[in-house]
Amino acid sequence: MRSPESPVLTIDGLIKDVGPLASLDGKMLRVVSDLSMFAEHGQITALLGANGAGKTTTLECAQGLQKRTGGRIGLLGEDPDAAGANLRSRVGVMLQDGGLPPSARPIPLLRHIAGMYQNPLPLDGLVERLGIDTFSRTGVRRLSGGQKQRLSLAAALIGNPEVLFLDEPSAGLDPQSRQIVFELIAELRDAGMGIILTTHLMDDAQRLADYVYIIDAGRNVAEGTVADLLSHGHEAMDGVTERTLFFDAPAGLDIAAAIGDELTITESRAGSYAIAGTLTPQHLAKLTAWWAEKGIMPASLRLEARSLEDVFLDISGRDIR
Repeated sequence: MRSPESPVLTIDGLIKDVGPLASLDGKMLRVVSDLSMFAEHGQITALLGANGAGKTTTLECAQGLQKRTGGRIGLLGEDPDAAGANLRSRVGVMLQDGGLPPSARPIPLLRHIAGMYQNPLPLDGLVERLGIDTFSRTGVRRLSGGQKQRLSLAAALIGNPEVLFLDEPSAGLDPQSRQIVFELIAELRDAGMGIILTTHLMDDAQRLADYVYIIDAGRNVAEGTVADLLSHGHEAMDGVTERTLFFDAPAGLDIAAAIGDELTITESRAGSYAIAGTLTPQHLAKLTAWWAEKGIMPASLRLEARSLEDVFLDISGRDIR
């Protein structure tokens, strides 16, 4: 566990029960159990977990949108369950379902929200940056999922908050919108904003996050920087980490004859190979020398490092729940 100097968010032993539910014989259901985390200024902190892991519930308790059952929460040094409007004005929230009024139009809605704050961001710049001007005449109910996401992010930012909560921020975004949103999030982090996001998209977390918490069934199961987690349980004595070499070549090759059998070698379909494990330059040298000897030129070739998704599946399991 980190020891933050000036956290924007501190959660210590969070417990959240819901219910009672008839399907559970009238008993309360514990959806978050003894979860602890920190988030700091100038950092992006990610909560990773499968659907139903407790990510959104944790953030809603942190924001004071749900009352916690137990544990302690400090949001910008205050208890969100007891704080008033002053704390709310310092916090930006982008909810997963948007929470936008369906009959509103984007720019009047943002202008209305901006009027609630003492020092809002310039509206025109935010509208242009997120491309909201391209659909400004369309009512919220007619917006695409990606357009609603961009409008929700603008609504969360227009008040110029000190801390920003993002729940699945890239859901429904096309590649261009995703790039714009990610660049803006990174700039806000670099300017000192504390950003806490939830996602089940491991690529997003690997690209954005400074620190990651993996939660499963409402519990912390792992934490660390992306680099820490990528080496989790898979670092060899000499510091070589797991990688996978993918290539297409003639079918039925005896790859083990070239490099030995200490690595995992698969041919997923005819001529499509994967070599996984602690690959070294010596393995690659043996393989390319063997190709040269046999007159083989691969049709494609790529080398991939172990990903955050691999780590998540190793920790949380690969079965559908």
